Amino acid sequence: MLYTEDMSIENKVAVITGSGRGVGRATALRFAQAGAKVVLFSRTQKTLDATLAHLSAAGGKGLAVRGDVASEGEVRALFRQVVETYGRVDILVNCAGEAAVRSFLEMDITVWENILATNLRGTFLCCQQAFQKMARQGGGVILNIASLAGVQGVEKFPGLSAYCASKGGVIALTEVLALEGKPLNIRVASVSPGAIDTEMLRQATPHLKANMTP
Repeated sequence: MLYTEDMSIENKVAVITGSGRGVGRATALRFAQAGAKVVLFSRTQKTLDATLAHLSAAGGKGLAVRGDVASEGEVRALFRQVVETYGRVDILVNCAGEAAVRSFLEMDITVWENILATNLRGTFLCCQQAFQKMARQGGGVILNIASLAGVQGVEKFPGLSAYCASKGGVIALTEVLALEGKPLNIRVASVSPGAIDTEMLRQATPHLKANMTP
């Protein structure tokens, strides 16, 4: 597909979760370079401030909101603030993610629930809020960052049962939302990258060699 002016994201309002570091930060900076109004969302104020500083230094337009994607109240507050500030939500990119290595025999229910809360529940909550806003305004785009870990038939690694289950859920959710979004002019897609050199990967699987950067 050839690039056209209609594909420009200049002045589009883009909410990017997990934008304090890694893929989320790289996505936010790239969107800002393309002229989007970027809304940063992350749990850690320090990393949020660092991303916003990078964005502003490059001449980008941004708004930083601290919060947890797993919290329904904080996600609702995020989208309420976005609409109050900019009037609309054109793009949502779900980058927030969490991983931990535990053998299934030793899996702690708290670890399992924390990973699914961030990766799957968080994606659901943000998608739901964006879906509602986009349906009323006549359309939008949602992009969910999944993983090869969630793709059926791709090699899996021991200790990542919770992570794999959560990303498989993100892919399945995306497929359903793509169907439901089509008549509403809401385009929903997911991206399933392989290993990316991020702090999360280095902490969870230090033995895994990443060939990609954010």
